[in-house]
Amino acid sequence: MQPHALTAAEAASLIRDRRLSAEELTRSCLDRIAAREALIRAWLFLDPDLALRRAREADKRQAAGLPLGPLHGLPLGVKDVIDTADMPTTQNSAIYAGAQIGRDAACVAVARAAGALILGKTDTVEFAAGGRKALTRNPFNPAHTPGGSSSGSGAAVGDFMVPLGFGTQTAGSHIRPASFNNLYALKPSWSLVSREGLRMSAISLDTLGWFGRSVADLALVAAAFRLPGLGAHGLGAHGLGAGPAPGVRSLRVGLCRSPVWERIEPAGAAALETAARRLEAAGAIVEPLELPAPFAGLTAARDVIARHEGSAAFLPEYLAAHALLAPDIRARVELRETFDAAGLLAAYALADACRPAFDALFGPRLDVVLTPAAPGEAPEGLHTTGDWIFNGMWTLLHVPCLAIPCIRGPRGLPVGIQLVGPRLGDARLLAIAEACAPVIDAEPGWARATLLS
Repeated sequence: MQPHALTAAEAASLIRDRRLSAEELTRSCLDRIAAREALIRAWLFLDPDLALRRAREADKRQAAGLPLGPLHGLPLGVKDVIDTADMPTTQNSAIYAGAQIGRDAACVAVARAAGALILGKTDTVEFAAGGRKALTRNPFNPAHTPGGSSSGSGAAVGDFMVPLGFGTQTAGSHIRPASFNNLYALKPSWSLVSREGLRMSAISLDTLGWFGRSVADLALVAAAFRLPGLGAHGLGAHGLGAGPAPGVRSLRVGLCRSPVWERIEPAGAAALETAARRLEAAGAIVEPLELPAPFAGLTAARDVIARHEGSAAFLPEYLAAHALLAPDIRARVELRETFDAAGLLAAYALADACRPAFDALFGPRLDVVLTPAAPGEAPEGLHTTGDWIFNGMWTLLHVPCLAIPCIRGPRGLPVGIQLVGPRLGDARLLAIAEACAPVIDAEPGWARATLLS
């Protein structure tokens, strides 16, 4: 197996055992990019010489016996709305073409300190919000979208160009691409990871996340961010006062079709039902979860909040470079002229009421929620990145969400599901996902066989 085909956790283990070098892994990733980038178009910036130089530095650090972080020697793709000191941050916008910020975002600084090698900047929807679409294509069928706005990171990890990738989510920009690209992904609880140096479009919603190809990959990154309850290199103690994570046989799963079930497609419904059936066969207790009536208003509330907070976020560009701003972004700013204070306050109030109500569902009767990650397979064409309807409510609730691959749809494209936990229950959710993943992801080798044959 070529090094680029390894999961991050597999590669990390080999590097620590000195059976693989950081330079060998980085070269393999760059070779994969060279072979596939013209088709997939996942990257906005790459500097192979810089990447190899950093990889050699990592190998020298290990040879010198210096301490190694949990991400030592692992290449990482960074969505191009996240600042990097040594690479441009263009936000896929003509306004910031070639912009050199000169400093790392907090998440990039943490990743570097943990030993990660920043391979390059990945394509994104403009500002991760609207306007210019990413040019990235789905690795499993380039005629289809990889999702967005974290398009490039999702496709790069899904196509085995890089083992890890940073994305962001304001509605469904992270979990939905995970489903479309057959990936594992974690959108952590809002506020657990610093957003300093990220392009913000909605301060109450924007959240950093990361892609991998196993739960262990996600846990390595979570360990770098020192999420409460994790060991130094991944899964350790579980949860915040929630007790040890149960095995699948004792797991209490709430099957949540959500208040927007009418938007599901056959492949999305099949993925959810398949995951539920597999968990039940493994001994889990799966029961329907009907959310309280007020939750039906959360999707609309998220939209109100995103529009109003976006009207503030994009005001500087509106004033300084109005002609270069896409019409949909200009429209957000112009919403300030008809500002609906009562509607915005009502949306905030609904979210504030529903968050503790959702947390209270967990405990003696419920361990985890199982719900769609996307309506179905990735849509055809690059004019849309797909529908975020099954993600927005969870983003507004500030809860951790973890995507797991599940099935192949009728077009042969991957469709995943997501597990959801209570706020700040990220470590426990990772532990539950570690138990559930081998059951839900019943064909873990098909992506390698499909894309690397």
